[in-house]
Amino acid sequence: MAKASTTQVTRCPWPTEGDQLYQEYHDKEWGVPEYDDQALFEKLILDGFQAGLSWRTILHKRENFREAFGGFDPQAMARWDDAKVEELMQNKGIIRSRLKIEGARKNAQSWLAVMEQESFSDWLWSYWNGEPQQNAFRSMEEVPAKTETSERMAKDLKKRGFTFCGPVIVYAFAQAAGMVNDHLTSCFRYRELGGEAEA
Repeated sequence: MAKASTTQVTRCPWPTEGDQLYQEYHDKEWGVPEYDDQALFEKLILDGFQAGLSWRTILHKRENFREAFGGFDPQAMARWDDAKVEELMQNKGIIRSRLKIEGARKNAQSWLAVMEQESFSDWLWSYWNGEPQQNAFRSMEEVPAKTETSERMAKDLKKRGFTFCGPVIVYAFAQAAGMVNDHLTSCFRYRELGGEAEA
């Protein structure tokens, strides 16, 4: 069956019209359940860099981040010295925030500590009972910025040494990682990711 053209597709309203990268991210990646430990680490780091900025800004710099951060290899990031931090501070392709760069190093160290005890993925998914939470929002106004679950998750991440992981950042992370399906019910991706058709 031929795939519907993009002009016929109804999607969530937030991808900027005319921004192909943003629309492809929405159509193919956002909300898809992610269970890989290191892929989840990357998403959490990037959501931390989003603090105070738009996700669109981060998305357009994501490949630069991947190159600068060595593919988000936590073992390498955990060993960054001050010279490496200074080098990253000169990299115009990423967000040059010293606090966030140093936070990424700290988060890599915390990730390694978690992985010595259990799977990072299993731990985070346990907050959502191991499977995506299927919401049914009809408008962007209904979508929460944080939830009780994201508040618990953020609190426990901080206990384990993670930074830039407040409940709002953590909920955005959960949305991106498919821990919750927050595509609007009118969006073509809602049902593709397990949402039930409206009666």
